[in-house]
Amino acid sequence: MAWLSSRSVILCFFVWLTGSSLQLADAADPVVFVSAFAPGDQGAIQAYQLDQRAGTLKPIHKTSGVEHPFFLALSPDRKFLYSIHAKQFGGKENEQVAAYEVVGRSGELKLLNRQSALGTAACYLHVDATGKTVLVANYVTGSVASLPIQTDGSLGPPASFVQHTGSSVNPARQKEPHAHSIITSPDNRFVYAADLGIDQVLCYRLDAKTSKLTPNDPPFGKSPAGAGPRHLTFHPNGKLLYAINELTNSVTVFGYNSDNGALAEKQTISTLPEDFKGTSHCADLKITPNARFLYGTNRGHDSIAVYRIGDDGKLTLIEIVPSLGKGPQNLAITPNGELLLCANMPGKNVAVFRIDPQVGSIKSTGEPISIESPSCIMLLP
Repeated sequence: MAWLSSRSVILCFFVWLTGSSLQLADAADPVVFVSAFAPGDQGAIQAYQLDQRAGTLKPIHKTSGVEHPFFLALSPDRKFLYSIHAKQFGGKENEQVAAYEVVGRSGELKLLNRQSALGTAACYLHVDATGKTVLVANYVTGSVASLPIQTDGSLGPPASFVQHTGSSVNPARQKEPHAHSIITSPDNRFVYAADLGIDQVLCYRLDAKTSKLTPNDPPFGKSPAGAGPRHLTFHPNGKLLYAINELTNSVTVFGYNSDNGALAEKQTISTLPEDFKGTSHCADLKITPNARFLYGTNRGHDSIAVYRIGDDGKLTLIEIVPSLGKGPQNLAITPNGELLLCANMPGKNVAVFRIDPQVGSIKSTGEPISIESPSCIMLLP
């Protein structure tokens, strides 16, 4: 055994002693928060422990008393979680944003307070890089707002409110604005809001100290007519922004100018097979940490589109895989880039897939777990 390094000898001995495969131990397994989008006592935030080797989820805690928690967001320091709270989602009364303290890694959440979202059908939350601002997008009323985060993680009254205006070419879905997501730029200077109703990705400047939003110049990037931009994500290189389009079942790649916040369309590519004739609407998209692959969901076709990201940021379709449930609503990728989680909201389950690190293809790790109307997945690494 003279040819073996000391590390190899130690590792081989460990494998012989434990009977395990030749694989170094993973980092701590993530806690996974999944929102159950339902009214009354059915509405909840369920916490799971994710076994990364097995690709399985084990329930560890359930937080009740949160109604219609459509979307979740985690603070950068992982100490606080924010959730939508609505007695009647999309009703006449403004919805709320709830602040929770994350109690260790037990999955327990402690309610701190709630503040108004200043709109209805609040459908997206995002915490800025400083951990001092929560951003919220309101679908039905077509508006966005910013809420300051206090030192104890609780929320102050909204610091900004912006009402979107306009319409676009789809008479059924685009008669008025419908803000569907909101995120910060990699340098935290800009805020981008995808508005499905007006085919725009609007841009704002963020004052991180005051949590206030002001319109940027240029004020927006234009999506293809009738596309209906829904969710957004930045490329890890900070030079590209990807938008998944709900109405035309496609992904648009924008070039991002970090100097002035301008967006320029580079590519728009379909998420569906060429021969598909049914009705389908996209929902979410995520990029692997190594920026090699992008995944997008099709609700109706009930599938996940898998893309390779080129050196220029453009996408090449690899495969389209069944989501193992009806209406894939939300995706999450583990920090190590090995697992993809998919919340099938009307299908009432969460499926786990293993990502092939070489080609990006995905394969189920086992039977999906059942949960009432899962709408958002948030990982606590």
